[in-house]
Amino acid sequence: MRIIEHSYIDGRFVEPHGRELFDLHNPATGAVIGRVRLGDADDVDAAVAAAKRALPGMARTSKAERLQMLDALHSAMRAHVEELREAVLTEYGAPVSRSSWMADYAADTFVAAARTLADYPLQRKIGTARVVMTPVGVVGLITPWNSNAGFICNKLAYAIAAGCTAVIKPSEMSAMQTDVVLRALHEAGLPAGVYNVVNGSGADVGAAITAHPDVAKISFTGSTAVGKAIVQASAASLKRVTLELGGKSPTIILDDADLDAVIPGVIEAGFMNSGQACIAGTRVLVSEHRRADFEALLKAAIETRVKVGDPRDPATTVGPMVSQTQWERVQRYIRLGQQEGAHLLTGGEGRPDGLSGYFVRPTVFTDVSNDMKVAREEIFGPVLAILGYRDEDEAVAIANDTSYGLAAYVFGDPAHAERIAARIDSGRVVINGAAHEPLAPFGGMKQSGLGRENGPFGLEAYLEPKTLLGARAA
Repeated sequence: MRIIEHSYIDGRFVEPHGRELFDLHNPATGAVIGRVRLGDADDVDAAVAAAKRALPGMARTSKAERLQMLDALHSAMRAHVEELREAVLTEYGAPVSRSSWMADYAADTFVAAARTLADYPLQRKIGTARVVMTPVGVVGLITPWNSNAGFICNKLAYAIAAGCTAVIKPSEMSAMQTDVVLRALHEAGLPAGVYNVVNGSGADVGAAITAHPDVAKISFTGSTAVGKAIVQASAASLKRVTLELGGKSPTIILDDADLDAVIPGVIEAGFMNSGQACIAGTRVLVSEHRRADFEALLKAAIETRVKVGDPRDPATTVGPMVSQTQWERVQRYIRLGQQEGAHLLTGGEGRPDGLSGYFVRPTVFTDVSNDMKVAREEIFGPVLAILGYRDEDEAVAIANDTSYGLAAYVFGDPAHAERIAARIDSGRVVINGAAHEPLAPFGGMKQSGLGRENGPFGLEAYLEPKTLLGARAA
């Protein structure tokens, strides 16, 4: 039984003021494997005070000094990649290929931020003025359980690149991953107070960070409901806010797509991260005259190629849900889809044969209309809904008929697919696959969020432009 009883404040591992212990589970078995001691508002006050003390020195650092910091952070994380992969496997249950990707991604975020900073002009001349990009201040970084280590590192990387100091609230469900990240980052030797980490619940630690008057900006990844609460709580001090929230992403299969060829991409987009992905393509749109053929191919592929099971088995493609609560949520939606009149193409309620833990049967609904809850609400599990369309205009209309706008996928002739992609209201549209570009802006339209992360757009979210007039000759 592993007990984690520290926060990280002012460059030191310290005992939290909070007393509550939170159970950590192995989602593949359901067994309790550890506990983490949660912080409270007093711990947040101490962390913010440390970040505030460190801010003047950090804000004065040069681009070269920040690049050195990012290089040190990358090297430190790279040295702990295998340890982090093991923590992801044990605590989160992502299949081994996904766990390895997640561990590598956490380290590589510092490289992407460094590349962005190296090319970014922190000063420029605009008209007769000199514009200097200055750090926004102390930032609060709040991360989710579905990629906790990656979000900690990515958000921190861009905060460091901008010259900010940070207070981080990671997911309390991911404390083993956080512990690996903390020990790695500590080895990088950054000045005390530049980053501080308090484990805790959103209701206590997250709320305290959001309301704190000395926190200038919040970057949050998580649910739309919590994002709205953060906006409301931030209004009193006019905090800058970046939100990456939920999604109900459409996957459009065009009539010129090769159905046999697109099936692997549709499955990858829909079931990535065991379905626990905000960008998962869970609404699959196919023309009515091809729907029967597509459904037959998809059903066969899922039942023969998608393996649910031990995350450590290299053949596994879908792991468990993160918790009993999340497992129950997915089960409710599977029942709800049938109650709404959708038909099960494959899958259904319950666990796959022979498995305990928080495993879900990969499920596909057909005969779905876009007003059903399984087509409108984020399920966050391996559950797809197939919707038919009569023509491309209707396909685009269905794709855009959602309160979300985070990601979308289009399969078909590349030029044709790009024309359709231009009509979709989404922060990201991927054509013929599930590609990722770490330097491109990431974020959503509508209720999928505010602002963007990654690359120059993500860096600017941590910067304030200061205009200087008459300061020097051109």
